[in-house]
Order: sequence, then C-alpha cells, then structure tokens
Amino acid sequence: MSLTQSAHPVNGLHLQFGSDASTEVVVSWHTPVRVTNARISFGTPGAGLGQSVPAETVSYRDAASGNEVYAHHARITGLCPDTQYVYTAAHDGAAPEPGTVRTAPRGRCALRFTSFGDQSTPTLDASVARAFGRDDRGSPAAGDITDAVEQAAPLFHLINGDLCYANLSCDRVGTWSDWFNNNSRSARYRPWMPAPGNHENELGNGPFGYRAFQTYFAVPDSGAEPELRGLWYAFTAGSVRVISLANDDICYQDGGNSYVRGYSGGVQKRWLESELARTRADCDVDWIVVCMHQTAVSTGNRTNGADIGIRENWLPLFDRYGVDLVVCGHEHHYERSHAVRGVLPTDTLTPAPTDTRHDVIDTSKGTVHLVIGGGGTSIPSNGMFFPQARCRVLTGVGEFDTATRHKLPIYVEESAPWSVFRDMHNPCGFVSFDVDPGVPGGHTTIAATYYAVNGLFGATVPVDKFTLTRPRRDSPAQPLR
Repeated sequence: MSLTQSAHPVNGLHLQFGSDASTEVVVSWHTPVRVTNARISFGTPGAGLGQSVPAETVSYRDAASGNEVYAHHARITGLCPDTQYVYTAAHDGAAPEPGTVRTAPRGRCALRFTSFGDQSTPTLDASVARAFGRDDRGSPAAGDITDAVEQAAPLFHLINGDLCYANLSCDRVGTWSDWFNNNSRSARYRPWMPAPGNHENELGNGPFGYRAFQTYFAVPDSGAEPELRGLWYAFTAGSVRVISLANDDICYQDGGNSYVRGYSGGVQKRWLESELARTRADCDVDWIVVCMHQTAVSTGNRTNGADIGIRENWLPLFDRYGVDLVVCGHEHHYERSHAVRGVLPTDTLTPAPTDTRHDVIDTSKGTVHLVIGGGGTSIPSNGMFFPQARCRVLTGVGEFDTATRHKLPIYVEESAPWSVFRDMHNPCGFVSFDVDPGVPGGHTTIAATYYAVNGLFGATVPVDKFTLTRPRRDSPAQPLR
C-alpha cells in the first residue's frame, strides 16, 4: 500500500481505568476520518496478544472548524488485579500501535499516583507565538513534565483540568491532537484520568461546551444522562477511591467560552453526596481523593483566586464524609493547605484549619487541599503570590464585559490561616503520592512529594515533602470519617 493510499494512523493512544481499576481498562485513540474494524489485541507478556476486543467509535463535529473527530474506545473487563498486560491498537489499513498497562492491586496494597493540572502543549511560548501571528498557549515545560511523570512511573496520573486550552485556540481540533501526541508517550502505559476545567468548555461543542472532552475520554460511568456523561466519575485503585468533579457546574467564575454555572441542575451534587456516603461506608476504602479544577483555596494575587461556589457546595460534603485529599489546578502554581474542616465565622466561609503540623497530617481530622496548577502553561503564577498569605475569594459575577467577553468577577480579600506552603520559585511541577497500606488495626499513610520540573527531559528537584496518615478503615470501631 502506498503512502497516499494508507489509512490514517492510530493517533493519541491513551488509557483510562474503569470503575474498578483492578479489572477494567479502556484503550482509546482518535482519527480525523471514519475507519473500519477499530480493535485492540491484548494479553500478558508471557502469553502474547491472544485476545481481541472491538472498539466503540464515537464522534463530534467541532463547531468552529466543522472538522469531525472519531474517537475509538476498546473496553477490557475481567482482567486480573496487579497484572501487567501488553496490547496493540489498530484499525484497517493502519499499523498497530503498542502499549502496556498494569491493573491496580485489589485491596490494601502499596501503589503510586501522580497529579498536576493546567498543562497546555509543548509548542511555541505564547510571547513568541504572538510575534508569528499564532495563538499557542504552550511552553517547552509542557513536554518536560510528561517526561517527569513517566520517569516517576505511577500506576495512574490525575490531570486536574485545563488540559490543552483548546478553547483559546483558532484550531481547537489541532490543539487537542497536539496534547495527545505529547502525552501518549506516557498515557499509553498508564491511565491519565482527567477532570474537566474551564478551558475544556468550547463554544458550540455540545449543549454545555464539553463535547470534545466527552468524546476523547471514556471514563467510568456515573449513571448520568448522555449530555452529562463523562464529566464526573469515580474509580477505586487499591484502598484509594478517586472522585473526579466538574467544577464549572458550581463555580461563580466565568472562565470558559460560555457561562454554564448550574448546568447539571443539581444532578452532580446529588451524585457526589451519594458517592461519598457509599464510599465512606465501605470498610475496604481508606482514602478518598478528589480531583477537580478550580480551587477553594489560593494565596495568589491578580490570579483566579478561590471560588466561593466550591466552599458553598463541595466543602460541606467533604467535611461530612471525611474527604482526605483534594488535588486541583486553575492557579498556575503549587501551594498546600493545612488539614481543614468546617469554616471560620466569615461571610466568605473561610476553611478552618484543624492542625498546625506541616510534615505529618492526620486526615481523619480534616481535608488537605493541594493546588498543583504548574503543568506547563506559559502563564505561570508562582510570581503572583501575596507577600504574606492572603486569599482573594471570588464571591460572584457582575455584568458582561465586552472587552474580556466574560462576566466581571467580584472579589473579597481575606486572611489565609489555612496556608502552610507556597512555592514562589518554580513555575512547573507535579506531586507524587506513595500509598503505604500499613498493618491491620494500624494506620495507613500517603507519602507525598512535590517535584519542581526545572530541567530538560523531565529533570526534577523535590521541593515539598509531607505525609498524610489516617486509621485504616478495617480498624475496630472506626467512625465514618
């Protein structure tokens, strides 16, 4: 077959876990045209590629360009826990693309996961791009951080929203393709599990602007209606339950291509409360980790700030059901909170710290919030902190501003007694989490390290280290929290 006759190749190969990460994996890729016989072959390294699964194909037509994208998702179930698999993805006329994946252990076992948000693509720096009449929002760091995550070799990676900033690009489809092409060198070997951010909201793409995101990814089913499917979800890996949320639904800030606050009509909040209640009642789950984009805490000045919508809607549920850890982005820097539970007597619902230790934190007493938004964007905010820890809380929006094409934000400034660590020196980095299951009747821990990515090919420097601890849920007489 000649080059002019060959089919389009397998693009953007990547993985997602199913709701049970020990037995379910989805292999995904996309093409710009319809293809036939999209499928994967898989097996163990010893047995070879002896099994085959057809892929389901879904598509969307980008409203800006009119281009159609076809995404192919092959769902594998019935896998063995804590087992290495090899696979190839292919469709008729295309060369098979290889990958590997390890399923999660079942039950209390050691595992590692990583997290960052706000990545973009490793294209021209934004200032250089403008000189050439382009609209790139990326930087080389967006490529370096992918190398760094792959060197950390986590079981899975959490992407805390604002994946590629396609909604700011004149070529939205091409920007998505650039993002997948960059990250496939890691995401074909370990699931990259995404939360939608405000820059996944694309005008005209679906009823709420998330059709591209919903097409490219096949995340665990939340039971939502089709127009909401894939925006929030949960999965279990070992003794960790990860819950991914779509914060534009409850945030006040107008940060996308369209203002969609309240688009689920309360469906997501009801799902979250049910999910948290079920999870915290499950004695096989020790840790509840929430992945989302916008944040309830920030000490950035002249940045997005903390959104009171999160404090009003999510934080009371996090308190009630004892969420251990929240990872988010939106602010393009790294900072960490003390464990917080309840609020101080302020109109802005300031989270109340429950402990002042900075190195070992008992999350049965409160939730630790991490802002990890230095994923590679060309507009970092590590140089925009208040000199002393303060917080700008976005409490609402005003009239539509024709200059910015967004509703004007309304801010209230307050103290930040919850603040414990801020990285003012490094614009790019991620956090690695190592889960230690502990022993029956004892405590389990997560050792966390924030790495700054500050060199070529993913070179890293550890900047912040701390340990989360809590009693195992199989310990006698453990309360729901």
